[in-house]
Amino acid sequence: MAKNREINMNLPSVDDLFTTQEERDQKNQEYVKDISIYEITDFPNHPFKVKMDDKMLETIESVRDHGVLVPALVREKPMGGYEMISGHRRKMASELAGKETMPCIVRNLSDDQAVIVMVDSNLQREEILPSEKAFAYKMKLDAMKRQGQRRDLTSVPLAQKFKGKTSREILGEQVGESQDQIRRYIRLTELIPEILEMVDDKKISMRPAVELSYLTKEEQEILYDTMESEACTPSHAQAIKIRKFSAEGRLNEDVLLSIMAEEKPNQVEQWKIPKNRLKKYFPSGTSQQKMEETIIKALELYRKREKSRER
Repeated sequence: MAKNREINMNLPSVDDLFTTQEERDQKNQEYVKDISIYEITDFPNHPFKVKMDDKMLETIESVRDHGVLVPALVREKPMGGYEMISGHRRKMASELAGKETMPCIVRNLSDDQAVIVMVDSNLQREEILPSEKAFAYKMKLDAMKRQGQRRDLTSVPLAQKFKGKTSREILGEQVGESQDQIRRYIRLTELIPEILEMVDDKKISMRPAVELSYLTKEEQEILYDTMESEACTPSHAQAIKIRKFSAEGRLNEDVLLSIMAEEKPNQVEQWKIPKNRLKKYFPSGTSQQKMEETIIKALELYRKREKSRER
């Protein structure tokens, strides 16, 4: 029996039987190869938007003329194919430029390593939306915390590596943000998509947005409908008041309307026309902004006509 155990212990692994040493060495190293874009899937829950903007049009033209000059970064998937780590824009440009393949660096990365590399490589961009930072910081911080909890033979705990600093402290130093700012960005991930989009569009500032992130999803939906119908957004002071009513279980549509109707400091005087008086002039579902733009254009045409009559 002892002999049998000894023989079994010395048997080669399945990998050893079906791969060459060169292939095994290659698996642990990174290398560059042309890969079919149809074999590459996007990174799960990728927080950075890939938009069809002027920069994308320039990238498409460049790829069409010169190909992808900087290889993307991918990792092999256990069931075959590849997962994009960095290069989602280049992949989209390649598809739209009619390319079948693109050069890629293939790197062996764990799930947490892949998250950290994906976030770090995308944070180098010039323009990053608050929502992109929010989800990117959250993903990286979670990955860093998991790495810090590892205590196997191949990993030194993160706290030991960085002399007791918290993961949030380390992340803040790496991205050039304070711990409080990191916390604020991550709170934005609790906003419903419609309100988060308003933060991206600079309709709501960071500090009131953080206060609103403590509302329940249902309360946020009521708030969004109120902001749309009243064509206004809460100030920081109003957002604090809204959060307080929510914590007390007293927030409803009437309370929201009352708070939002309060005059803000330095508020510019506005003329308001009841929506009911305008409905008959616009198709159902027309947004407040579209109504306003149409009214302004109509007034400009009216003024031009009046001036021409005076002549």
